[in-house]
Amino acid sequence: MEQTKDKRRVGIIYALTGGTCWGLSGCFGQYLFQEKGITAEWLVTVRLVFAGILLILLGLLLTKKRMGDMWKDPVDRKSMVLFALAGMLTCQYTYFAAIQHSNAGTATVLQSLGPVVILGYICLKEKRLPRKLELGAMLCGLFGVFLLSTHGDIRSMSITTLALIFGLGAAVSAAAYNLLSGNLLRKYGVYAAVGYAMFIAGIAMLIVVRPWTYDILFDRGTVLATAGVVVIGTALAFSLYLKGVSLVGPFMGSLLGMVEPVTAIIVSLVFLGASFHIMDLAGFVLILGTVVALSLRSK
Repeated sequence: MEQTKDKRRVGIIYALTGGTCWGLSGCFGQYLFQEKGITAEWLVTVRLVFAGILLILLGLLLTKKRMGDMWKDPVDRKSMVLFALAGMLTCQYTYFAAIQHSNAGTATVLQSLGPVVILGYICLKEKRLPRKLELGAMLCGLFGVFLLSTHGDIRSMSITTLALIFGLGAAVSAAAYNLLSGNLLRKYGVYAAVGYAMFIAGIAMLIVVRPWTYDILFDRGTVLATAGVVVIGTALAFSLYLKGVSLVGPFMGSLLGMVEPVTAIIVSLVFLGASFHIMDLAGFVLILGTVVALSLRSK
């Protein structure tokens, strides 16, 4: 019994640390946008390519599953390409673009609306109306977005239109990411599914963005923050969080993962000069409360 409690305690620490690393990733991105003049296109391309390579190498080292098995199945090959382009690429780009046009805290909270989008998709698929708790959670999330974007005054916008578009786009693409990745994750594990998806998406971005043509000042701040996005916000975050989930279970893991937007809000507020209105904080609470309610509903 004591051993089970110890395992659960260790799992909680792993999951919280992994979620914190994800939150820090957005803050590293915000620093690069604000202080170094780097664009979301450049950062996402670099992150996807190098993080993809890193996760594939970790998969070869840490898992017993053969990393090449996916490419033997033509159906899974097509699923991987679809996931990489329609899930991974769009999810990463819209999220960092939302940070560029607002801040890490706002972008991460808006992206957290992904479960609401998934719920809407499920209701359409099952041809049913949302149940009472589901409908309440959805309305709560929408009201949170309203407060965040208007501060309660419908005649004015408190964040830029692009920030809102990319933030809501991040929620939709996060839902697509989860819906498209499920079967691949179950069959091949996170390192193969996410690693290959990142690498494929990165190559696609590489062709379009051509990051080598950008005039980037590679000083210590740029190098360390970019490494933070790739290593801390990807390899370390995935490894720690998924290890934690394996010990505490997916339900508890999803709740512990809420530390990601909280971390992004605190760090962007304290260290990156972001300022939040009381209505912003109210919107954050409503949106995060919506995600917690849906997690409890789907336990």
